[in-house]
Amino acid sequence: MRQAIIEAKKAFDDDEVPIGAVVVSGNQVIGRGYNLTEKLHDVTAHAEIQALTAAANFLGAKYLKECSLYVTLEPCPMCAGALYWSQIGKVFYGAEDKRRGSTKHKPSLYHPSTHIQGGIEEEQCAQLIRAFFESKR
Repeated sequence: MRQAIIEAKKAFDDDEVPIGAVVVSGNQVIGRGYNLTEKLHDVTAHAEIQALTAAANFLGAKYLKECSLYVTLEPCPMCAGALYWSQIGKVFYGAEDKRRGSTKHKPSLYHPSTHIQGGIEEEQCAQLIRAFFESKR
């Protein structure tokens, strides 16, 4: 998760909502990403999508069954859909997204074989997002 937090700080520095993600295979980071929606003028340029694309390119494959995603905020339904199609093995997220988080939706948007766990470095992830929005007020 520490690597995902580093990515989130890059987003913060770029005046993007500070969400970061990494995809890990074994003990190696094979995909990194942070929110780029403002910079790219693209509503789909979420951290998870950036990291998934990088990982798929690294592996030369679209399925990430043996990989884990670490992301600083609970994925939204769009990202959960992308994670579903990638068949990613595990998803670990930091802060809960009480309004737009994908775990609130039934039936589950995740692939049935995907393990999901939240609350990893939750306070540090949440604090970064709070600081960003407080700076906007």
